[in-house]
Amino acid sequence: MKILVTGGAGFIGSEFVRQGITKYQFEIAVVDKLTYAGDLKRLSEVIEKISFYKADLCNEEFLEHIFKEFKPDVVVHFAAESHVDRSILNPREFMLSNVVGTQSLLECAKKFGVEKFINISTDEVYGELGEEGKFTEETPLNPNSPYSVSKASADMLGRAYFRTYGLPVVTVRPSNNYGPWQYPEKLIPVVIVKALQNEAVPVYGKGLNVREWLYVEDCADAIFKIIEKGRVGEIYNVASGEERKNIEVVKAILDLLGKSHDLIKFVKDRPGHDFRYSMDFNKVKKECSWEPKTSFEEGIEKTVKWYLEHQDWLFDKVKELKYYWERVYK
Repeated sequence: MKILVTGGAGFIGSEFVRQGITKYQFEIAVVDKLTYAGDLKRLSEVIEKISFYKADLCNEEFLEHIFKEFKPDVVVHFAAESHVDRSILNPREFMLSNVVGTQSLLECAKKFGVEKFINISTDEVYGELGEEGKFTEETPLNPNSPYSVSKASADMLGRAYFRTYGLPVVTVRPSNNYGPWQYPEKLIPVVIVKALQNEAVPVYGKGLNVREWLYVEDCADAIFKIIEKGRVGEIYNVASGEERKNIEVVKAILDLLGKSHDLIKFVKDRPGHDFRYSMDFNKVKKECSWEPKTSFEEGIEKTVKWYLEHQDWLFDKVKELKYYWERVYK
C-alpha cells in the first residue's frame, strides 16, 4: 500500500510514519511544510525509507506534481496548525493552513482517485462538556476557538467532498495526544521543561479543566485499523477513557521528576477555555477492533522518561519559545 502522509514530520504524523515503515512496511511519502512544529529529526530512524516533499498544501500545483509522481492509494491528512493559544493570537494563519490547505488536498485526492482519504480532526470540534456526558459521533459540532473552528471547517469540507463528489473520506477525531517528540508548547512538555529548570509551571485558571489523554502510539495504531476497516463517509472518535484535570496532570509530572508542587503558578485563564472533553469511542472498538493499550500512568511515565533522555532536542526547541511564552502566560 502507498500512503501519502501530510504533516508527517509533526508530532502525531511522525509516529504514524514510523509505525507505517517499521511495523507495516508500507510505502510512504511525507508532505510537510516544516513550520516551527515540524522536524525531520522525528523521522531520523526511517528517513531513508520514505519519500519526502517539502510543500505548502495551499500550493495545489505542486500537490498535483506529488500525486502524479507518488500515486498514493491512501491519503492520511495530519497537517494542521494545531495549538489553540496560537490560534487566538493569529487566527488567519489557521484558516489558511487548515481550511484552504485541506480543500487543496481534497481536490487533488479527487482528481487522482485515491482509495481512502483519512481526515484527522480533533475532539475540540464538539465544543465543551460539563461534569458529565460524552461526545458521540452524532454530537453536533460546536467549536469555540479559532483552531477548533478551522478543524470543524476541514471536517465539513471532507463531508462535502464525500457527498458531492464521492471521494472516500473517513473522519477521525482523536482526543488529546501526548508522548515523545511533542513540541514544548503543549501542556505536558511545557510542565517538563519548566520543572527541569526549576521555573514556575504555568497552569491556566485553577487547573480544573478536564481532558481525555491518549498516548500517541495508540492513536497511530487506531488510524491504521481505520484505514483497514473503517467505512467511508463515517466518523470515528478515537479516545482512551483516561480523563484527568489539568492540575492532576501537572502534579503527576512533578512527582515523576521529584519536583515540588510549589513550582505551580496559576495564570490568567485562556480566553474561551473549554471546560471538559470526553468521547464515546465504542464505534471504533466495534467496527475496527481497536482499543487503547496504554494507561495514563504508564504513558506519562514513558513520556517523562523520553524527555529526560532527549533534553538536547527539548531545550533546542525551548530557545524558540521565550517570546511566545511571554505573550501567552501572563
